[in-house]
Amino acid sequence: MAKRGLDRILRVREVQVTLARLDEVQHQARLASEQTLRERIAALAADVAPAAETAAAFSLKAAAVYRERLHASAEAARARVEQARQRAEAAAERTRAARQDQSAVEKLIDKRSALAVAKELRALEDLPQSPRKRHGIC
Repeated sequence: MAKRGLDRILRVREVQVTLARLDEVQHQARLASEQTLRERIAALAADVAPAAETAAAFSLKAAAVYRERLHASAEAARARVEQARQRAEAAAERTRAARQDQSAVEKLIDKRSALAVAKELRALEDLPQSPRKRHGIC
């Protein structure tokens, strides 16, 4: 493969690594956001828990309905966190794969340049000796 071809492939792989890293960062941010939301919902549910003091039946019923909705939201948040975690892991795997591809191309380029240097050295060794010019005593 020509040097230009390998250089082009390397540039493409570098772009792929950059995009994979960006995707991974976005998924990590999404995971953190979902975890924060889940914690906020859990805190709200804890605040709505029944208190020892006596309250009106209407207030208790309203709190129970609100608590039920919060628990449903908490379950949905748990599912979203799990999905975000799976997506973040998949993005990290894609980043690792892109880095491996880029590394393989870099190794091919290094090997090609090492072979070119060795070829040039052999060509220099095969050149005929040039006669030395000796000057007489000045």
